[in-house]
Amino acid sequence: MNAFELLKSDHERVSEFFERLEETEVDDLAMRQNWFARLKNELEIHAHLEETIFYPALKQASEMSELVLEAIDEHQEVKLLLIELDGMAVDNEEWGGRVADLKEAVEHHVAEEEGEMFDRAQDVLTQAEIDQLGQRMAGEKQKQLAAAR
Repeated sequence: MNAFELLKSDHERVSEFFERLEETEVDDLAMRQNWFARLKNELEIHAHLEETIFYPALKQASEMSELVLEAIDEHQEVKLLLIELDGMAVDNEEWGGRVADLKEAVEHHVAEEEGEMFDRAQDVLTQAEIDQLGQRMAGEKQKQLAAAR
């Protein structure tokens, strides 16, 4: 599998989870908690794949190091929001606003990644490297999903 396709597929899945979470009735606490847990798991696995496989491969190219560092900073922001939300009751009146902050942070990250980062990455990676990274990430994702069950 192509690394970019795998990451874009993850981005679409996260977007779908945000939509489901937003559609959940405020008083359906169990459903809200369920969609948040799925979103959190997906974001954590996705960040793990990028930080342990994708970004290290890109960071080898000096022209990519600044973009990679920025992306890692953005991951940190998302992780802090996830920790905050995980420690907050889903019926807390601030919870919805923090979910909106999380969505905004994720959408910003995705836009930068799918735009500038992926464009520049295609210039520094060969197609074989892109496919190999995709295979490694797909294998690691399966391990992470199995461990999360």
